[in-house]
Amino acid sequence: MGRGGEDYGKRENVSAASSKAENFPAWARDVKQCEEKFQTNQELGLSTAEVEKRREIYGWNELEKHEGTSIFQLILEQFNDTLVRILLLAAIISFILAWYDGDEGGEMEITAFVEPIVIFLILIVNAIVGIWQESNAEKALEALKEIQSEQANVVRDGKKISNLPAKELVPGDIVELRVGDKVPADMRVLNLVSSTVRVEQGSLTGESEAVSKTVKVVPENSDIQGKKCMVFAGTTVVNGNCICLVTHIGMTTEIGKVHSQIHEASLSEEDTPLKKKLNEFGEVLTMIIGVICALVWLINVKYFLSWEYVDGWPTNFKFSFEKCTYYFEIAVALAVAAIPEGLPAVITTCLALGTRKMAQKNALVRKLPSVETLGCTTVICSDKTGTLTTNQMAVSKLIAIGSRPGTLRAFDVEGTTYNPFDGKIRGWSVGEMDVNLQMIAKISAVCNDAGIEQSGNHYVATGMPTEAALKVLVEKMGLPEDGSSLGHEDHQRCCQLWNKMEQRIATLEFDRDRKSMGVIVNSSGGRKALLVKGAVENLLDRSSFMQLRDGSIIELDQYSKDLILESLREMSTDALRCLGFAYKEELFEFATYNGDEDHPAHQLLLNPSNYSLIESKLIFVGLVGLRDPPRKEVRQAIEDCKAAGIRVMVITGDNKNTAEAICREIGVFGPSEDISSRSLTGKDFMDHPYQKNHLRQGGGLLFSRAEPRHKQEIVRLLKEDGEVVAMTGDGVNDAPALKLADIGVAMGIAGTEVAKEASDMVLADDNFNTIVAAVGEGRSIYNNMKAFIRYMISSNIGEVASIFMTAALGIPEGMIPVQLLWVNLVTDGPPATALGFNPPDKDIMKKPPRRSDDSLISAWILFRYLVIGLYVGLATVGVFIIWYTHHSFLGIDLSGDGHSLVTYSQLANWDKCNSWEGFSVSPFTAGSQVFKFDLDPCDYFQSGKIKASTLSLSVLVAIEMFNSLNALSEDGSLLTMPPWVNPWLLLAMSISFGLHFLILYVPFLARVFGIVPLSTNEWLLVIAVTLPVIVIDELLKFIGRCTTGLRYRAVSRPSKQKAD
Repeated sequence: MGRGGEDYGKRENVSAASSKAENFPAWARDVKQCEEKFQTNQELGLSTAEVEKRREIYGWNELEKHEGTSIFQLILEQFNDTLVRILLLAAIISFILAWYDGDEGGEMEITAFVEPIVIFLILIVNAIVGIWQESNAEKALEALKEIQSEQANVVRDGKKISNLPAKELVPGDIVELRVGDKVPADMRVLNLVSSTVRVEQGSLTGESEAVSKTVKVVPENSDIQGKKCMVFAGTTVVNGNCICLVTHIGMTTEIGKVHSQIHEASLSEEDTPLKKKLNEFGEVLTMIIGVICALVWLINVKYFLSWEYVDGWPTNFKFSFEKCTYYFEIAVALAVAAIPEGLPAVITTCLALGTRKMAQKNALVRKLPSVETLGCTTVICSDKTGTLTTNQMAVSKLIAIGSRPGTLRAFDVEGTTYNPFDGKIRGWSVGEMDVNLQMIAKISAVCNDAGIEQSGNHYVATGMPTEAALKVLVEKMGLPEDGSSLGHEDHQRCCQLWNKMEQRIATLEFDRDRKSMGVIVNSSGGRKALLVKGAVENLLDRSSFMQLRDGSIIELDQYSKDLILESLREMSTDALRCLGFAYKEELFEFATYNGDEDHPAHQLLLNPSNYSLIESKLIFVGLVGLRDPPRKEVRQAIEDCKAAGIRVMVITGDNKNTAEAICREIGVFGPSEDISSRSLTGKDFMDHPYQKNHLRQGGGLLFSRAEPRHKQEIVRLLKEDGEVVAMTGDGVNDAPALKLADIGVAMGIAGTEVAKEASDMVLADDNFNTIVAAVGEGRSIYNNMKAFIRYMISSNIGEVASIFMTAALGIPEGMIPVQLLWVNLVTDGPPATALGFNPPDKDIMKKPPRRSDDSLISAWILFRYLVIGLYVGLATVGVFIIWYTHHSFLGIDLSGDGHSLVTYSQLANWDKCNSWEGFSVSPFTAGSQVFKFDLDPCDYFQSGKIKASTLSLSVLVAIEMFNSLNALSEDGSLLTMPPWVNPWLLLAMSISFGLHFLILYVPFLARVFGIVPLSTNEWLLVIAVTLPVIVIDELLKFIGRCTTGLRYRAVSRPSKQKAD
């Protein structure tokens, strides 16, 4: 029995037990109920025996490793493509025929084997590239595992165990969390050891601020952000410590659910719009090839199968196996001609060039097809925190007290990052800080546990983001006049000065009841002072005085208090988080305190219930408004999206008011637009009776308090509705939706590794504007791909027409499969690739996105290339007939090689040559070779066709080079878009002609490809026959330009009816 069979029963038990644990809403039950449910208590924890018993039920606390696709399956998947399968069949048949010919020996043995070997090589290289891409695609799940905590502090058997491997935790374990710990499992908070505990869970929930945790129950139907008494695996404790009870481990945790969602999303990945179209094209091509092959055999059945009629019934059947295989080879040649073998290679090359262009614009493409998919993006679903905003708290408003009672001063603060040199304070006089502003700077710098560090070219916060933002404000405020000459050159020089002047000796930690933090300092004047920051309303309630601009202290009257509260309301309306500042200098109990634990005052600090009393009769000095600010370039990028017909939807885990304010600021909504029907929470959307109708609304939409499953559902519904969805994000919570979207876009700087690995594209600069630039590049690449796909398909139509006409007319085979393969792979390749360098249209981002079901080739374009293909067939077959039947054509002398002429009737009935009386041919020269037919004159139509065959091949190569000029523009004339607009195309044509000359004039290669050198006159014939292809297509383009309006009306009418 395999490993899966052995584990089956155990897995069933695990899932049953896990579901019981999962169904218990620990957040909605009090501490005692939770302890009873999990049969544990805070002091003793679980016994070792109980732990082992539970591990048998619940398993290990780790994320599942989904078995990857086996190498054999990956290899099979590479052949799950219609074009590849046709090519494989053609290669196998070619190989069998080559083997059959090899048994008979002969000159053509090498040539016969070249074709199947080359096709097999193409398929092998294609498979290797595909396997390499596939095996590198699923790293998101591995990155998710790195987020898990490795160790935990646990209570078991009444003892504390430090650094227990986190994978050994089971539901019911008692865990102690401290500052800086990574949470090892989903847990219920049982007891706050410190007065407050805050957890940074933004990467999981999308919240822009650390969340305060509590032991109080919350409603059972709370969303993940509302579960304030729960801590989640993979998040980080940034403040305080607490005792917790493990409720969920491994795959049943919130991060485990994200893991499952990423896996499910990876299973439901769809082909890109281009891949779908190419597959459809391959299926149509299969039918066409089948029909034409059958027709070729039916036309030629008389050559290998004959019979006589006796009494009205066919009898005396005669079958020629040799001729049957010959015409079978023609059918194989037809398949080789019809399949654009070079197309996969050219598409890969074009996409690779596109990724290089995008990398120069800071968009790093992880999956090649994403380049093309970007071009038809219709909806961008963007995360807010870290994508539209900087995910760096910044002070945007500073309110200080005025010169007299009842007056306030407001300052706007620029800057959106932790960089102290990013922006300044408007209307600020550096070095002229009054006493009131100095006190605000002092409290911001000293009553603060955060720091700012430089990391490469950007700055990062250590500690609480709001506190780090206050330190950045202090640096922007500068130093008082008397301290400006201290010469501190680093980015924290002002904070360092204030901390040197005011030495901290005690901290009154933040708690959720008084909503403030205080520090007791030894000021430079030798006196003790209390510096406090916290919620504005709470500080005002505990303040009795206020400090004016000049430093004088007056009583805080009701009018001044109302004025400050009015400013607070205005800032809150703009979704700013407000903090107030106050201080106190009369600290009688602490007058002689210096941090000594034996001092009587130290006992007051040990009990947090005394803090409110210590922080009373404060002197209020001012307040600030902070926010996670939008990126500077986002507003313009949103405008560009609107102009390009792309809808922007914001999906965030943050609260509704903050998200709405940001959306108004960046232009997703208008300043005074009614957005009641456009802004929903994730929960409201899931309960909405008409979800698709809500998503179909024009303009922007907002979804706040969204969980990972909400994001996934929105993306899924949009895709079901035919939208091509680009999803941006940076957190773990974004990963499932990034994986499910047509294009997942992760942030390179602020993004988690999980988000990056789940994405198709990573923004190196975290700049939303880069997405818009990448969409423009994707559109340009798609237009160029259309150009070279049309070019290659039109070339293949010409080759099919050539072989079909040869078979229909009954003349000898003009070109052998290996020659057609050479044309499709080598000579067609460089021009097709060069068409990928066509310059983009100037108005490319002013047009609406193309529909994902838009056809690569319209009916008119198909007609055009059928006409061109028919001419290619006529030209290649015609030049073959001309060489056999004419000594001159259009004044060009062709008799120089001394070949004999035959009538067209003889050429069409060459298989009956043995019955012709007195038929003889003279020898002819080709380069240094002389071809004689003394022994078998009929061989003139077999080995003797080598010159005519070379002319046919040369005409095909030349006509396709000129046809590549036609592909520069779909409808534009070469007079308005001359060849030199794309110099790469001219270079590619030179390379293709050079390669053709190589196989013509290198004897070994000429022998492999069954061709001979051509004379100057023969080259003149080739040019004369091929140049008309430009004239014909120019005429068709002119007709196309004249009938554009009629054709577009015909196309748009059915689509409108469909929409209605």
